[in-house]
Amino acid sequence: MRRVGIRCDAGVSRGVGHLMRCLALAEELRERRLEVVVLGDMGGLEWAAEQLARRGLRLLPGPGDAAAMVRAARRLALDAVVVDSYDLDPRCSGALRRAGVRVLAVVDDDDRGQDADIYLDQNLGAERGPGRAPAGSVRLAGVRYALLRDDVRRLRRRGPTEPGRPPRVLCFFGGTDAAGAAPVVVGELIATGVPFLATVVTPRERALDHLQPAGGQTIRRIPPTDDLPRLIAAADLVVTAAGSSMWDLLYLGKAAALVWVAANQRPGYEEVVSRGLAAGLGHLDAVAGTAGPARTCLRDLLTSARAREELGARGPALVDGEGRARVADALLSP
Repeated sequence: MRRVGIRCDAGVSRGVGHLMRCLALAEELRERRLEVVVLGDMGGLEWAAEQLARRGLRLLPGPGDAAAMVRAARRLALDAVVVDSYDLDPRCSGALRRAGVRVLAVVDDDDRGQDADIYLDQNLGAERGPGRAPAGSVRLAGVRYALLRDDVRRLRRRGPTEPGRPPRVLCFFGGTDAAGAAPVVVGELIATGVPFLATVVTPRERALDHLQPAGGQTIRRIPPTDDLPRLIAAADLVVTAAGSSMWDLLYLGKAAALVWVAANQRPGYEEVVSRGLAAGLGHLDAVAGTAGPARTCLRDLLTSARAREELGARGPALVDGEGRARVADALLSP
């Protein structure tokens, strides 16, 4: 095998989660001296396109139907294609296989009727799920196969909060914050009345302007950044949505408080929270308002370094950073 194509998209409504986990696999494949080309649409997100450029990955238009996908694979002499999309016609995978191209489908619980050689579901608890690969296919399931980027894997876990210093809080909700979660969650952090130093990642320049921090509370807004992994490593508490970035947090041993903003996030959210790997704030619509469980949870985490340390300590045993190597082994196996 010499050349692998990755078919994924990003955008304001799609977010960047599919792209980021595919980049992790691309890094692993290139380490093994394979050529990787990305087929997709970055939805006009300059930051997403920069992620590809920074890694020297070529971006070509992403075919949307089976016939076009097969033509692209033949034109580019692709030996394998990684498909990671909720929007792509699921018939593309089967068409590629019939054309002799090996297919790895990255899925989240539902394989959407795709016909693939390998199905990858990196979600916690997926190994216990009912999904089974068809005859002749392989299923890789669970966080043992979590795809982490170099930017995350090279970081070291940080120690606890220094005594007497307000906790450092990082808030981010995907590369686009399509649900507008940042002002809602930051509003609840402010309502706790507890001092903190918060960095909020959101592309919306004026999203937080109406919020008034209390005494001892500092809020800094920044746009989406390549520096996010380092910010995660430096934080005492991360408040985020229950997406694929959760595996980064577990690997780095970070205390996390999660919201879910889309239906496909709910199973992963419930699994992580039920196992005590993160604190649960509930659906975004239930977070804001009068003092309730979400605000109490945030107050407890802000005021107790011990609670944060105990919460963060459970993750590294589950996510060892070698998931992408296991996936690449399966893709490249005869």
